[in-house]
Amino acid sequence: MIKFHPSEQHLFHYVTGDLTPAMLMMVGTHVDMCPHCQNEIQHIEESLAQKVFGQAQVPAELTEQVSFFDGESMLASIMSQTPKRITPVMRQDVPNELVLEGKRFQLPGTLARNQHRVGEWQKILGQMWRAPVHVGGEDVLTFIYMDKDTRVPEHTHKGREATLVVNGVFNDERSEYRDGDFIFVDDSVIHTPETRHEDCLTLSALDAPMHFTSGLSRLLNPFSSLFFK
Repeated sequence: MIKFHPSEQHLFHYVTGDLTPAMLMMVGTHVDMCPHCQNEIQHIEESLAQKVFGQAQVPAELTEQVSFFDGESMLASIMSQTPKRITPVMRQDVPNELVLEGKRFQLPGTLARNQHRVGEWQKILGQMWRAPVHVGGEDVLTFIYMDKDTRVPEHTHKGREATLVVNGVFNDERSEYRDGDFIFVDDSVIHTPETRHEDCLTLSALDAPMHFTSGLSRLLNPFSSLFFK
């Protein structure tokens, strides 16, 4: 069962397309995996549609977020466009799994459709591998694979980090995270992610490098941008 979800603001801006490319990929993949957030997305879409077409009052919890949403302008723009004939394209060759170190990971739809954006895998700290996901924008989107019994040295972040568990489980001082969990932290959080008896494949979006805070790992700080940014 998924315990950790994007915020309501993240979901709202996912619907309106106002997230960075990296966060759009992150939230979209979580929504693929999470029935709860699929329902939330439907609720937000219905609320926006009601505002555009004037069918009902927007729920109070979304009033502040949709106050900027200019439904009349959007509708006028849609109606002014010349209809175009669209031919659907059926993709039979979209890979739905990722293979790493002889292990196969099933990918949610959003990631499967964008697997061509994944760069080369590189081994980094200990039994960890990373691969960039080229989606554009200033944020860095990265696959990170941690073999079992692997620990990332204690660190914080100079900015914000979103992590999505694609497959497996990892822990830190605050909780345990499993398939579909979406974790969002900022520079107020110091933690030590680790795997124990299972490996873990995650997708991570950072807007600034990590900052190691303990022991000899602090010597890595001048190079942290090479690993994670």
